[in-house]
Amino acid sequence: MMYNPLVLPELKEMLQTRDEKGLKEILEELHPATLADFSAGLSSQETWELLSYAPVPRQAEVFSYFPLPKQVQMVREGDPQRVAQLLEAMPHDARVDLLKQLDEAQVEQLLPLVRPSDRRDIRHLLSYPEHSAGAVMTTDFAWIPAHVTVGQALEQLRQQASECETIYYVYVLDRYHHLVGLVSLRELLLAQPDQLVDEIMQSEVISVRVDQDQEEAAQVLAKYDLLALPVVDSQNHLVGIITHDDVLDVLAQEATEDALHMAAVAPMEENYLEAPFTRVWERRAVWLSCLFIAELFTFTALAHFESAIKAVTALALFVPLCISTGGNSGSQAATLVTRALALGQVRLRDWARVLRHELLMGMALGLTLGAIAFVRALFTPESVLDGISTWRLAQVVALSVAAICLWGTLVGSMLPLFFRRFGMDPGYASTPFVATFVDVTGIIIYFTIAQTLLLSASGQ
Repeated sequence: MMYNPLVLPELKEMLQTRDEKGLKEILEELHPATLADFSAGLSSQETWELLSYAPVPRQAEVFSYFPLPKQVQMVREGDPQRVAQLLEAMPHDARVDLLKQLDEAQVEQLLPLVRPSDRRDIRHLLSYPEHSAGAVMTTDFAWIPAHVTVGQALEQLRQQASECETIYYVYVLDRYHHLVGLVSLRELLLAQPDQLVDEIMQSEVISVRVDQDQEEAAQVLAKYDLLALPVVDSQNHLVGIITHDDVLDVLAQEATEDALHMAAVAPMEENYLEAPFTRVWERRAVWLSCLFIAELFTFTALAHFESAIKAVTALALFVPLCISTGGNSGSQAATLVTRALALGQVRLRDWARVLRHELLMGMALGLTLGAIAFVRALFTPESVLDGISTWRLAQVVALSVAAICLWGTLVGSMLPLFFRRFGMDPGYASTPFVATFVDVTGIIIYFTIAQTLLLSASGQ
């Protein structure tokens, strides 16, 4: 959240002097997002005082643009009756997002103060599982019966307009509230008033199930370039819609989670610089500790091949080269497959195709890097060869780099699919995770090849 430091002192001064005219003018003329930016440096009480100079609907509009941590803080420090009025005026999905961040006791304190109709809607939306389409949808949608005329439909829409989040898409329902069609507001305006709605509506409607994953819903809306996506239950009753701005939030949330997982950081909702130091330490230390313990197995692997290192000193010089090759190729493959899964380009049933693709790619990349490694190994100083042929050492290093690159590529491509298969976020197949795993196995591959082709052939 950014704010203009030149405006903030003026805003505080206006609050202190109770400049009613000036504050009302600011609240009326500025965009809600701009107001949220300007008030970012105000305390909760100062923000409540600022909002008091606007009617409740405008307060709710501005409040919805505050980041969730600030909303939560304001609710905790605000008057429950005033918070309840704000909840009634907020978009249905936004108020549910807020209530999910509160303690159960706080929610139960607020709900009795809300109108019965809003209370039922809130409890209904709160009942959907986290990360499902139902959890991000809103029930503020425009609908009309199938059997009415266009003129009658427009009259009904006039009555609904003030309560709808978006009115461009109008959903057509039968008498049992089943979704049977879709018509745009443009089509209604261009149609003859005496035409029946079911004559101009689109009967094939793209929709998602209420229990579908929110990321899948976002992909559907993006694929068909829709402004809103209807959400139905198992009997095809229309229960809500997901709008394009909700999808942007979902995609940003999913991308953030994937990025944090791939960096071996537990998810954080707080602003990076504003989050408590201990909380950030905890989320980073847990994963780093696990990866560090796993990395200790490289010590065990190296200790197992101690005799080979003593026999040929040059082998130790190429250990960082070999294991970094596996980590880099594995991380690259994991990133590509994770992104493909997120975009719906790859599904679990495509694992064999992915394996074949990455097998060929790993071989091609391995040959490329192996050729570079071969040339570099030819320039190894005689002082560390311990009587081993430079050509033989170059062959071992090149073959090891190629094999480790292939192995890292296969591991990196399969791990995201493995995690998805068992219901885990593919982002957990993170760069540090893949690199750590391939480091240990890469050492084993390297020294196994060295013992087989180098030491055994020389009789050492």
